[in-house]
Amino acid sequence: MFKVLGGVWALLLGMTLIMIGNGMQATLMGVRGGIEGFGTLQLSLITSAYFLGFLVGSRTTPDLIRRVGHVRVFAALGSFISAGLIAFPVLTDPYSWTVIRVILGFCLSGVYVTAESWLNNAADNTTRGKILSAYMIAQTSGMIAAQGLMNLGDASGFFLFVIPSILVSLSFAPILLSATPTPAFETDKPMTLLRLYHSSPLAFVAMLLLGGVFAAQFGMASVYGAEAGLSVAQISGFIAAIFTGSMVLQVPIGWLSDRMDRRWLILGVSLVGALSTGVGAFLGVDFRTLLVLGFIMGGMALPLYSLLIAYTNDFLEVEDMAAASGGLVFVYGVGAIFGPLAVGQMMDMIGPEGFWVFLSATFAATVLYAGWRMTRRPSVPVDETGAYLGVTPTASPVAVAAAQDWYVETAESEEADQDPPRT
Repeated sequence: MFKVLGGVWALLLGMTLIMIGNGMQATLMGVRGGIEGFGTLQLSLITSAYFLGFLVGSRTTPDLIRRVGHVRVFAALGSFISAGLIAFPVLTDPYSWTVIRVILGFCLSGVYVTAESWLNNAADNTTRGKILSAYMIAQTSGMIAAQGLMNLGDASGFFLFVIPSILVSLSFAPILLSATPTPAFETDKPMTLLRLYHSSPLAFVAMLLLGGVFAAQFGMASVYGAEAGLSVAQISGFIAAIFTGSMVLQVPIGWLSDRMDRRWLILGVSLVGALSTGVGAFLGVDFRTLLVLGFIMGGMALPLYSLLIAYTNDFLEVEDMAAASGGLVFVYGVGAIFGPLAVGQMMDMIGPEGFWVFLSATFAATVLYAGWRMTRRPSVPVDETGAYLGVTPTASPVAVAAAQDWYVETAESEEADQDPPRT
């Protein structure tokens, strides 16, 4: 494992620094927005703007890379990110923040596409799964570390916005100095959404709903905390608990995924998510309770993303898996755009509890749809399902496609092992 990481440590370090910067700005939006007097609906629009930019960037960056190359795209987008982070405390009005968030979402998506293509180029058939797992850990660790840095300054000033700008700027050095040679950039033609839906209706609908859940956790948790009267330290602790749960519970959920009917696991994970977030709507604001609920909520939502990808592959031919990655990311992105807007509406109508009500209702909708789909067609036998590999929702289509390549390689290897020897 250490030998594998030795060739990509600089890329992983750079991406960790980028994720720290991204995690800080996501939390700062809710905290500083409350200080500036922004309304809940305005903050939900600002949150959705990030995911809109991210979705557009994931679709258009490949063309930019083909035209001008990885290095130029990476450097240019990185400059915009650093400038955008500094612009937040200067342009303190919701319209400017919405525009900046669209730009940041676009640029961060492009940075992920570029860095992940370098990362994937450094992998081969024997190391891709390990490298992707390390990348997932680096991303999640960056998000957790970001919450600790939130306590180093006052959210009403400039300092907390300067930190992520510096970290993002520093992240480019290890990546650009180590990412050689420049990889060839190829993408598969994405599967049509209609075909993706017919291949796995449950994964399609659940991925759409999950986009709303993750966007609410990533962008609106700090808004909830500010509305509920939590301190900055408590808000950052709550968000850190969400991502800690996602990293810790990824392992047992992945283990179960390879040993039972995945539809039951999707239903069970969603049910736990619905119950834990439903409890949050009635218990009120108690910090210790929030830490537990955040851990469970994050531990159900983020592993569900990888679980749905694996479940989709159970109904695809090997040659279609890579093409399905673009459709899965797009469906998830659409849900992520509209999720914060729905949370904002809910919180505006009933108060901070609307955050929990939305999450519980969305998880519950997944439970109901999963239960109904189980009556529509038989399950895939466990011994015929593909393997599970953890991928975070913050990854670009390149990482998802790389995971699909790993699924294909694993499936082909298993088929080869099962073929009887020729005599």
